Amino acid sequence: MSSFKISISSTALSALKSRLELTTFPDELDEAGWDYGVPLADIKRLVARWRDGFDWRKEEQKLNETLPQFTRDIEVDGFGALNIHYVHKKSEKEVQGIPLLFVHGWPGSFLEARKIIPLLTKAYEDSTLPTFDVVALSLPGYGFSEGAKKKGFSFVQYAEVAHKLMLALGYKEYVTQGGDWGFNITREIARRYGGKHAKAWHVNFLEVHGTPSIESNLYTPFEKEGLERLKEFMQLGSGYNLVQSTKPQTLGYSLADSPVGLLAWIYEKLVAWADNYPWTDDEVLTWVSIYWFSRAGPAASIRIYYEDMCIRQGMVNESSPPTIPLGTSIFPKEFGRVPKSWYPHIGNAVFEAEHNDTGGHFAAYEQPKQLVADLQQMFGKGGPAYGVVSGQDGYGSRD
Repeated sequence: MSSFKISISSTALSALKSRLELTTFPDELDEAGWDYGVPLADIKRLVARWRDGFDWRKEEQKLNETLPQFTRDIEVDGFGALNIHYVHKKSEKEVQGIPLLFVHGWPGSFLEARKIIPLLTKAYEDSTLPTFDVVALSLPGYGFSEGAKKKGFSFVQYAEVAHKLMLALGYKEYVTQGGDWGFNITREIARRYGGKHAKAWHVNFLEVHGTPSIESNLYTPFEKEGLERLKEFMQLGSGYNLVQSTKPQTLGYSLADSPVGLLAWIYEKLVAWADNYPWTDDEVLTWVSIYWFSRAGPAASIRIYYEDMCIRQGMVNESSPPTIPLGTSIFPKEFGRVPKSWYPHIGNAVFEAEHNDTGGHFAAYEQPKQLVADLQQMFGKGGPAYGVVSGQDGYGSRD
């Protein structure tokens, strides 16, 4: 294990500025709005800020000061050792908190956890609230983690890396939280390591492959609206998935060579998948800069789509759902929403929270207090997953 501080070279910062100065913008149809993609005015504004006003050093310092970061070599079966970047913040209580592994997806990063980490690790005056030890890794090929060099590195290997990281940190038992690819990865963790090591999993994104044969008249209005949103997403918003699942290398040239191309590709998702979250320009640029300055380059982050597609082509039926306790927090503008009656196809759901007011795909970033409250309820005293980790309940020694 080595301590880690983000430190992007001055050369890399200068090179980025030079590329931004040479940007060629496309034309745009009158009154196009968002119908054709990201509006030209948005990108011009963001590029101007990125080039002349955005202070990466300031953002870099804030991340280094607020997030304890480390790197560690993790041996992956068939792929050798990968150097993995992660955040590790222990409970502010003197006793160990509930070990919780946070797993991000695309186009996210460890940055998604920056708001929930202080809330989860806090020693609350309210003795009814549990506390956690939080680990948030940069998935291989994302952020400051090393990427795979060989074909076939799928969510199975991502799960292996995450699990071995927790063991290396001394957490023989732990729980997980994830959205987007974090759902697939934590589900794989629950399948492979559930029972002995992984004790429970919580997600804010749900996915079922194939449609269970359940009558639609059994769905609640909230569930019907969710299915309509999913249908709309598949028809109008999933083109990126098809490209990244089939020809990630071709797209990778644009993402690696053009910071504006990368900005537009990610910014579209930040806006479209969030629930009217008031993104500031500097928030967006910090988010995208982590991809631009990533250790393996932005092309590495999208290959998981191709590997996942290859795995699914060989599937006849998915294996049985994991049996360890599953918790769900569903927000209204999340496109990955399915009816509760489908949950048995996903896992052993013991905790279910529906948030009808606000919140989208990036729950940990958009609605950190609500997500943390759900985790506290699930794992706190009286919760359905209280005490699942031997000797750590987030309060201290057992009663």
